[in-house]
Amino acid sequence: MNPIVKCFCRIYQGVFHLALPLLPYREPELYSSIEDIKDLLKKLNVRSVLLVSDTALKENRKPLEELLRDQGIHYALYDKTCANPTVWNVEEARELYLKENCEALIAFGGGSSMDCAKGVGARIAYPNKSLDRLKGLLRVLKKIPPLIAIPTTAGTGSEVTITAVITDSEKKHKYTMNSFTLIPSHAILDPKVTYSLPPHLTATTGMDALTHAVEAYIGNSTSKQTRRCSLEAVHLIFKNIEKAYTKGDDYEARKKMLHASYIAGIAFSKSYVGYIHAIAHSLGGQYNIPHGLANAVLMPYVLKDYGISAHKKLHELGIAAGVASENDSHEQGANKFIMAIENLNQKMNIPTKFEGILEEDIPVMARYASKEANPLYPVPKLMNAKELEKFYYMVSIGGKNEH
Repeated sequence: MNPIVKCFCRIYQGVFHLALPLLPYREPELYSSIEDIKDLLKKLNVRSVLLVSDTALKENRKPLEELLRDQGIHYALYDKTCANPTVWNVEEARELYLKENCEALIAFGGGSSMDCAKGVGARIAYPNKSLDRLKGLLRVLKKIPPLIAIPTTAGTGSEVTITAVITDSEKKHKYTMNSFTLIPSHAILDPKVTYSLPPHLTATTGMDALTHAVEAYIGNSTSKQTRRCSLEAVHLIFKNIEKAYTKGDDYEARKKMLHASYIAGIAFSKSYVGYIHAIAHSLGGQYNIPHGLANAVLMPYVLKDYGISAHKKLHELGIAAGVASENDSHEQGANKFIMAIENLNQKMNIPTKFEGILEEDIPVMARYASKEANPLYPVPKLMNAKELEKFYYMVSIGGKNEH
């Protein structure tokens, strides 16, 4: 990267780091069971809601829908949310919200449902602005309707973040909206609604949470709180993800994974992510690769490439994970941690590469990733679009690194 551009990026990141204590971060009001929805909606004085979900969660939603009916709450169901929610999803859900005179939003599902609901909230607040005009940093300043997030996966942390990720399917591009008003007003962390999550989704969403914790910790904009949250999240994930993967109804494992996802969400909301996420978003936009899967596959490659710039912090994460010792050198500890991530992926049948990545798409995806990450993400080592291209080859079957 050009030295002048590097300097600009670091100054930009430094300003945001200094402003961190002054920014209006907040956490949602937490509940531990979907049964709490009764008292919560009473407290909010809400009689009509839009329930945003997806078709795969039809059975999981039944207890929630019964609770709403028993309380006389009118609800409109939008269950067409895609794995990578699109502009079309948001606009269709928004039309239903308005048609049914809804007063609040309930997001029931993984990060996709929550991102879609956040998008709906943003469009309700700004009826005359397209999502494209609301993307980026601090573009949604008006208050959105009450948003209750009920995560059915332990991964995205979207129930506590300022971020919504939306896909423009026409341009094959994912973009983020980052505004404090998008943080849900309430979150219900009920382990029982995650029981039926298939093993492969338990694995990839759990690795998504790990990516949040890792990228938040190794960046240059950490605080005492985000470092503590990241270390605790890494510890919890390494202790519980395989239990949740092999035995889906393990209450304690599911509960701890939900907590890990939540605090990892706090960490990356305040300390940001890095190139793993930026590249994963571009792969999701171009090829509809699920976000958690993309992060899981990319993580070892990107962490290795950071080299000495990340060794010390990766060593500390390795100690928190229980896979490295304080007696290790920073390089040894970092390598042990990265190897442990690779081993986790292997045990949970997560691949090391992707099929179908076309060489002609790589420069465009790399430009999107660079535009998302630079200058905002305080990564250990800065890279421009050209330098980011190598990662697409690394994770591509038949990529240049295999020649």
